[in-house]
Amino acid sequence: MTELLDYRERFPILAETTYLINHSLGAMPAAAEKRVLQYARDWKTRGIRAWGEGWWELPLTVGDQIARLIGAPPGTVSMHQNVTIAEAVVLSCFNFDGPRRRIVYEEGNFPSVRYLYQAQRGADVVVALDDEGVVEAIDDRTLLVPATHVLFKTGEIQEVEAIIERAHEHGALVVLDAYQSVGTVPLDVKALGVDFAVGGSVKWLCGGPGAGWLYVRPDLAGSLKPSLTGWQAHARPFDFEPEQDYAGGAARFLTGTPNVPALYAATAGYDVIEEVGVERIRERSVDQTALLVELLGEAGFQVGSPHDPARRGGTVVVRTPDFERVDQELAARGILCDYRPDVGLRLGPHFFNTDDELHYTVEQISEIAGSRIAGTPS
Repeated sequence: MTELLDYRERFPILAETTYLINHSLGAMPAAAEKRVLQYARDWKTRGIRAWGEGWWELPLTVGDQIARLIGAPPGTVSMHQNVTIAEAVVLSCFNFDGPRRRIVYEEGNFPSVRYLYQAQRGADVVVALDDEGVVEAIDDRTLLVPATHVLFKTGEIQEVEAIIERAHEHGALVVLDAYQSVGTVPLDVKALGVDFAVGGSVKWLCGGPGAGWLYVRPDLAGSLKPSLTGWQAHARPFDFEPEQDYAGGAARFLTGTPNVPALYAATAGYDVIEEVGVERIRERSVDQTALLVELLGEAGFQVGSPHDPARRGGTVVVRTPDFERVDQELAARGILCDYRPDVGLRLGPHFFNTDDELHYTVEQISEIAGSRIAGTPS
């Protein structure tokens, strides 16, 4: 995998830092700056004409690039400001005033998603301990299962196949949050038969903020009428008709005017991920995370991510003494990672990181923590 290191020069921040926070904000490709400048030039020189020269279609043309990364057919992915908006569009297709009004998700689901589902009037929200608990909680009262592919705190890959199978047995629909997987863990939404999938560009896709995405199973899409809608979702938006007449395909789930500059920037990251290939990235990620698990274990620290590579995403979580202070000191030394309450430091190497960087990081963690065995003086 040494040829993957040739991509380092495309990510300027790697020359200045040991960048291990790709699970939170992926390193910016140099090409993203050029794309944003191109947006500014297009606005400056083309003005209103830019809408007809590609801006208006961006939520769908960029969506098609995401579709290639998740095994989805063309015309099934739309772009949104973030995952919360994307899931809100899904929620707006349903009512919670009948016998089927249960929403089931796992305790480790991301807070923003949890807040959204908790706020649905009339919904019966059930929070299960883990993916196995989600499967057990699904019954004929269940309408939606907003499950997470890879948990943000621990980097655990959940058994989503079992969740999808159980949900479909009971007539429920699955909304798969793939934010922490796409770009480092392969995903094929068509093979899974998942009903909806959401994600964003901030993390492993190296696309920056403001570019979330929504996949809707194509045979399901035509039967849905989202109430969170807008003029981009109209079949003839520039006829300015007073009543909504939903467009077909992914356009049906759009809302108002798109976030054009974010979509310009995001494609720079997508291009690199497509070029490298998620399968190759996954192979490299398994090696990187295995090395981190080994090194951290040898240093006497407790690893909170799964030791089984088949259940481990791209992030390794480690508990150290006073991990908030350790994180601050690492940043002062040019090593960028982060931490989450209750679990510890999160380390997220990507395909462009070197093994030497991983060795160096664990050495620095050991030095800062002041012990080889957590809680024991050196």
